[in-house]
Amino acid sequence: MTYLLDTNILLAYLRDSGLASEIDKQFQPLSYPNTPIVSVVSLGELKSIALRNNWGQKRLELLDKFVKQFLIADINITTIIDKYAEIDAFSQGKLASKLLKESARNMGKNDLWIAASASVLNATLLTSDHDFSHLKNEFISLEIVDL
Repeated sequence: MTYLLDTNILLAYLRDSGLASEIDKQFQPLSYPNTPIVSVVSLGELKSIALRNNWGQKRLELLDKFVKQFLIADINITTIIDKYAEIDAFSQGKLASKLLKESARNMGKNDLWIAASASVLNATLLTSDHDFSHLKNEFISLEIVDL
């Protein structure tokens, strides 16, 4: 299976938390034959977290080493840009071709990029964020890990 790991899942691995062990037991996203993918947007979020929290050199090196095991999904691709627009319009209840079956919601822009990437890549989005729930089976395959 192909997994796109959301930023919160990557943080669980970087923190070497018990949550990472649970994710491995249930989904094995880093193990063959599964393919783990990370959006370039998540890389930006991780670097921002590192700067805001004053991570030291050792921890920054660990981050760089950690992300090298993933395929990196760029967002400067026409199909991902188009899917971003479609998911944003859908989330706000403004997409004529697909009706939102609940109240409109404004998704964070980074979450939109991550969802669009998962959708275009046919990857299961692995997250702990319920903000993606309305996209399940409409645009993405979704697995929500309970924190």
